[in-house]
Amino acid sequence: MQHIERSIFDLRRGLPVIVRSPDGDRLVASIENLSAELFAQIRALAQPDVSLVLSRHRLARLKLATGHNAARLQLAAGDSREDMIRWACARENALGTRPSADQVDGHVSAADHAALHLMQRGLLIPAALSAAVTPDKQAEVDAHIASRQWLAIDAKDVEAHAQTHARLTRVSEANVPLEHAEHSRFVVFREADGMREHVAILIGDTHQWPDPVPVRMHSACLTGDLFGSLRCDCGPQLRASVASIAKRGGGVLLYLAQEGRGIGLANKMRAYHMQDQGLDTVDADQVLGFGQDERSYDVALDMLGQIDVTHIDLLTNNPTKLDALHTGGIRVAGRSGIFGKVTPENQRYLTTKATRSGHWLDALLAEPHSPVDE
Repeated sequence: MQHIERSIFDLRRGLPVIVRSPDGDRLVASIENLSAELFAQIRALAQPDVSLVLSRHRLARLKLATGHNAARLQLAAGDSREDMIRWACARENALGTRPSADQVDGHVSAADHAALHLMQRGLLIPAALSAAVTPDKQAEVDAHIASRQWLAIDAKDVEAHAQTHARLTRVSEANVPLEHAEHSRFVVFREADGMREHVAILIGDTHQWPDPVPVRMHSACLTGDLFGSLRCDCGPQLRASVASIAKRGGGVLLYLAQEGRGIGLANKMRAYHMQDQGLDTVDADQVLGFGQDERSYDVALDMLGQIDVTHIDLLTNNPTKLDALHTGGIRVAGRSGIFGKVTPENQRYLTTKATRSGHWLDALLAEPHSPVDE
């Protein structure tokens, strides 16, 4: 699978990738990194079959929903690079000329689905320029591949990567005393493609853990956990979770590399910018082409399995986490809320989580400016 990892890094660097499938080869590039030179080069190699592949979430914002998970917008000769970028991720009031329903093609090839997976795995905006190379230009593309400037991959290998990348290897561990849990051990797990690492923090003496074991699944939040951002309640939740687990006699905090509910730090900042302009969290993510929550908890299930934890008391306000563990075969004996506090800066964010994502925050929001015990 090394060629799949390389293709992700190439797309992040602004290079195109050739994706092969039974429907034919597609030359794929990231809209996020689409330079004027690359756009012109792809146009020259692939006229007239050039399209923009978008997720269903972005299509819904464009009022072009098709009922499919993705669709192509076929480009007309006059459509510019700037049009592509606006159609991929701009606010509705900044679209300029809108794409029309006549441009939408619901038949998305295996190569196009592979392209969106590569974008999302690379934490790029989920939008791809996709082009079929014309026969008279194939030799030019083959020369780029032969010189190793461009990489050719198979769509079926991308599909296999999508199924296997989350498998974890336990790579290292050490004791790390914490402020609220002096007896703690960090166990680091690496995903199969090497791109992300997750940490299981084992609090207390594992031989003396209560049954069920208190468990918190906490998605990484650089702004809140490290810098104390007031836009969210992540930092207070993290520290309250460690203290609560220690007080109960020990347990596990899973620190998952899923920044911004799985969209990555750069996209989280883009969403923050849109929130500053009036959108809520859910709508801002959808403008960028993402769903309400792009996280997968398969890695959490794997981590719990590797540390032999199967019966838990889950510290969460998120029903999706509870459902994921139930579905994954973990026995959840109970659930405990874990709260920070409501502030003027995070109240809209917390209200959106409650009203649009179903988080159990009624008790917290009932006392808008006071900490709430977990």
